[in-house]
Parts: sequence; structure tokens; C-alpha cells
Amino acid sequence: MEHPRALISVWDKSKVSEFSRALQNMGWEIISTGGTASKLRESGIEVIDVSEVTEHPEIFDGRVKTLHPAVHGGILARRGSKEDVLKISELGYKTIDLVCVNLYPFQETASQEPPVSDEEIIEMIDIGGPTMVRSAAKNHIDVIVATSPTQYDSILEALSNSDGLPEGVDLEMRRSLALDAFRTTAAYDNSVSNELEARFYDYAVPGSLNFSSYASKPLRYGENPHQNAAFYSDFGTSHGLSAAIQHCGKPLSYNNYLDLDAALRLSRALSDSTDHHPHSCVIIKHTNPCGASVDISQQSAWESALECDPESAFGCVIALNSVVQIKTAEKIGNHFFECIIAPGYEPEALDILSRKTNRRILSLSPMGEYRTEPAIRQVEGGWLAQSQGLPPIEWDSLECVTNLKLSEGGISLAKFGSIVISEVQSNAIVIVRATDNGMATVGVGPGQTSRIEAVRIAARRAGERAQGAMLISDAFFPFKDGVEKSKQIGIRSIVQPGGSIRDKEVIDAANEYGIEMIFTGIRLFRH
Repeated sequence: MEHPRALISVWDKSKVSEFSRALQNMGWEIISTGGTASKLRESGIEVIDVSEVTEHPEIFDGRVKTLHPAVHGGILARRGSKEDVLKISELGYKTIDLVCVNLYPFQETASQEPPVSDEEIIEMIDIGGPTMVRSAAKNHIDVIVATSPTQYDSILEALSNSDGLPEGVDLEMRRSLALDAFRTTAAYDNSVSNELEARFYDYAVPGSLNFSSYASKPLRYGENPHQNAAFYSDFGTSHGLSAAIQHCGKPLSYNNYLDLDAALRLSRALSDSTDHHPHSCVIIKHTNPCGASVDISQQSAWESALECDPESAFGCVIALNSVVQIKTAEKIGNHFFECIIAPGYEPEALDILSRKTNRRILSLSPMGEYRTEPAIRQVEGGWLAQSQGLPPIEWDSLECVTNLKLSEGGISLAKFGSIVISEVQSNAIVIVRATDNGMATVGVGPGQTSRIEAVRIAARRAGERAQGAMLISDAFFPFKDGVEKSKQIGIRSIVQPGGSIRDKEVIDAANEYGIEMIFTGIRLFRH
């Protein structure tokens, strides 16, 4: 009886010697290539070079070594087909019963800083590896396919229960391994396609959408308990929420991920765009900011953000852009929040915040820059993609459209408020004002079908703090009623895109009420 044969050719060589030795001890012959064969021989394992199987040398610096009928015929021959068995015998080939391959690290190489050259990234495109993996996965009824060191132990355990015979790996396991294999090659191809598109073409949005991820992490449930949910981290180098470290608390929920994403976006935008204020604090509730501030003091940033709407901040998600200090942790104290994310925590600050059970405390260092890759979302029957980035407002060239001009510091405040409102669901109104050492929201009116209603909500939140404050609108005022309401609550300045057929009526109302107004020319809807 012929010995079963395994073809082993891996980039990631962790545990491969142990895996190969165990197979050999169970009577398997090992076929290998290049660096893998060298490592196995150094470990005392007998290896058959793939060139002995193909009777053809490796060529083109190893670009071609396994692309041969002796290899793929041995993998793809159907053992249950008399014709296949006869043909492989006539050709003098032998079957291959296990393929163990992991691929060139294309994504890891593409993620390097500074970026590698086009020539280097092209050489990281694996050809023979994915081909063998796909062949083995296609013929999984007869061939075992391993694409990760994490699979070795379970394969060996199954084989050991059948005296090393391939049939010890049952159909259910073979199917599972084959599915993992196809997921691996699909993700790999997506990474290549996305990277080359980014390098070769300057598209504002992708020419096509290709998604890939690592295995999902099941969540307790989705937005509601009757919905199933999972988190999928991007394929390749971990970043963003997949790279965050959770220090304590229950596992993150579906809603936690959405709120943390919103918190990160706004925190990064404020950090990238506000001068002379090293600390920012963002408080998110149901993906909307219910408080945001920048300050020269971290403690003051927290207090100002919370003061905007402490009622809505019950059960919130908090993002701070600097290492959390002991005094800040003490000020957060017993406030009920779901999650907090920051670059890090002073040891005693982490201890203070952890005293309450079920608080999810995360660190992400560095917090990262504002994302500029396209934002993608699913709709019925397809997908939408759009570019994203900070509001492209030319602040230095803006002029007031009213008789009164912006007072000193008005542009900085308008810039701060526009960044905040760009992350608020539309229709949106935000009221902001200067604090002793920074800037903060004092009223937020999010997600209304009527703009005037958004003004009313923001006004109620602000109360007396609206006196002398600035009101930001994410789109033009269709009527002058928003200006009239602004006058009633004491607003001093209005910032809006302009562009309504009633702009003159709105400007005239602002002049009548002594309100400063600037047009940014940039709408900031968020749906």
C-alpha cells in the first residue's frame, strides 16, 4: 500500500516542522519546496523536492515550481472516478492527499511604511499557492487542505484516530477546511485588487467593491435581542476598533461598535483640525454627539462636553484623545457610561474607572487620523460608496453676508462647530460657544425631519447658554423661521451653507435682528 502524501509549502513556518514530523511519524511522505523544504530538512525530516515529482526544475527565481500536471493532477484526481484513477496511473503521477499552504504576506507588505515599490508589491502576489489551495479545496472529498497553523492540531488529532490514514478526517471537517481555504484565497485576491487599484488609479470612489475580513466574532445580539450579529475585522493589519484593547467590562455589543465608531470619527476630526487645544472630549449617544469640546485641560474638556446635555449622556460612549489622567477619571466618577476609549490611561485612572462593573474600557494607541478611505454602506439590491474627509471649507476666505461681521475668535468657533455637526445625523443644528480655555457644544438638535424643529431641540438643550452663542446648521435655512427662533434664544452668530432660493429673506432677517451670518458654501448632511 502506498504511503499517503502531503505537499507542504508555507510562508508562515510556525509549527510546520512539528506538523510535518507528526505526519511523517504516521507514515506520510512529505513533498516540499524552497525555503520550507530547507527548514524541514534542518529539523531532521525527510523531504521529497517538488522538482522530483514534476521532473522539472524550479524556474524564474521560484515563480514557477508547482504549476505542473504532476502536482495538480495528484491533487485534483477524483479517487472515486475510474477514468481519473486510470489516467493518473497512465501518466505515472501519484495522488496527493494533503495540501498545506499559506500565502505570501501581500497585505502585510502593502501596509508597510514607507510604502514598498510597485515592483516589490507585485512580487508578493502569490500564484502557485492560491492555485494549490483552490485545487485542494475543490477536491476536498479526497484531499485535506490546511491554510493556517491554527488548523494543524485538529487535523493531526483526526488522523491519529485512524492510524494516520487520510480518511480519518471526516467529510464535515474537510468541508470546513475547504470553506476556510476559499475564504483565504478570496480575501487574498480582494487585497491584491484593492491595493493595485489604489496604486494604479486615482479614483475618488472604488471602481469596484471587494470586501474581505477575518473570521467573525459573534456578538450577543444585534441592535435588539431578537437580531443575530457579529463583528468582522478587516483582513490584514489590525487597525481601528479591531486593534483596540479592552481592559474590562462585558464584551462589546453591536450598538457599542456603532457608537465607538462615531466617537472615533469625531475625536479624530477634532484632533486633526483644532489649534491650541490639545485635549478633546466627545460624548456619543445612539451615534450622535450629545456633547463635544476642546480645551487646554482634559478635565475641563470632559466637564464642558458633559454639561451640553447630561440627561442624554446617561449610558453614553466617551472618547478622549489623550491619555486619561487621574483627575479626569475622578471627575467622570460615578457617571453611568457604556464605553470609554482613549490612547491610554494612567494606572490609577484605569483603576478608578474600573471600579464600576460592566464599564467597557478600551485603549487604542495611536487613536489614528481621520479616515479618508471611501465610506461604504449596503442598500437593497446594491451598495453605496462615497468619499469622506473633513469639511472642505475655505475658512480663510469666508465673509459675512450680513451687515455685522464675525467677532474675534468667530472663525475658530465656526470651524469647531462645523466639524461637530458633520458627525450629527441630519437635519442637524448645533449651538456652540467659547469656554474659559476652549470651545464646546451647548445644544445639539439631531436627526429631525424639520430644520426648525432641530433648532428648537438645540435651543431647549442650550437654555440660557444660547445667549451670545453661535448656531451651526448642516444645510441652508429654507425659511427665515430658523433665524427668528435664533433671535428669541439670544444667538449672536449663524453659520450655514447658504444656497436657498430664500437666502435674501434669511439674510434680511439676520440683519433686522442684529445677527452675524456667514455662508460656508458646503452642505454637511449625514444620513
